[in-house]
Amino acid sequence: MNASTILVTGATGTVGSALVPALQARGVNVRAMVRDPTRPVPGVENVVADLTDADSITAALTGVDAVFLNSPSAEAAARLQIRFADLARDAGIDRLVLLSQYAADLDSPVRFLRWHARVEAHVRRLGINHTILRPNLYMQALVGFAETIAQGWFAAPIGNAAVSIIDTRDIAAAAAATLSDPATAGRTYTLTGPRAVTHTQIAQALSQATGQPVTFQDVPAEQFAQALRGVLPPWQLDGLVEDYAHYARGEASEVHTSVTDLTGRLPRDITTFAADHAGLFAARANA
Repeated sequence: MNASTILVTGATGTVGSALVPALQARGVNVRAMVRDPTRPVPGVENVVADLTDADSITAALTGVDAVFLNSPSAEAAARLQIRFADLARDAGIDRLVLLSQYAADLDSPVRFLRWHARVEAHVRRLGINHTILRPNLYMQALVGFAETIAQGWFAAPIGNAAVSIIDTRDIAAAAAATLSDPATAGRTYTLTGPRAVTHTQIAQALSQATGQPVTFQDVPAEQFAQALRGVLPPWQLDGLVEDYAHYARGEASEVHTSVTDLTGRLPRDITTFAADHAGLFAARANA
């Protein structure tokens, strides 16, 4: 794979920004796809392209051997990813790794899981070598709660359900492994952390890491949604509430070994994530 060039979409995002150095460590040539030319990814080739612009995507795919397909959160994300996959096939790309979501299902009551399942189904029909990654809830999603965590609390409509949350650095490591190993083609990997944890256990890990008490508050879905109205667009807010209902039903608690199978090491635990990011949460407290 040393002579290969891999296009990373969403290269400045949470997963993409960790994937680029993971691929570099494997000696891969990385082409980072960015939307904002003023925010290039250092140390690699950059190409300015947008999933909404087919011509820019075609240009970005020129000379590429493999693609990591992810997209920013958008109401049209499924349609845009499907078109990107079609363009990749037309460009002769024969290796695609798709970032999907844990429990993606065409019949799911959760819109995001249905959308991801649509993309998965389309990619499978394209006839190109592909690998599908289905990560569970990102540990990095806690950054969205950083302001209240710094005040000693955070809230969500999840009750005492456990979720096998995963650090995005481990998602990136798994993605780098699949992009570097053609033997993973045709397979679907569910990516989780090493254990399922409740939000109360997450609060305990944050308390230990920051040295300040942090508590979790279970709240009704409507109260959670009300606090975010005007912050998120309606489609995204409604989908987030559906996600949390999925978690609260205990549907995201299974632990899988895929990260270890692909990388040879255990995924990070919530205690490691909390320790590594303690400064971020503590800094908010003193801001």
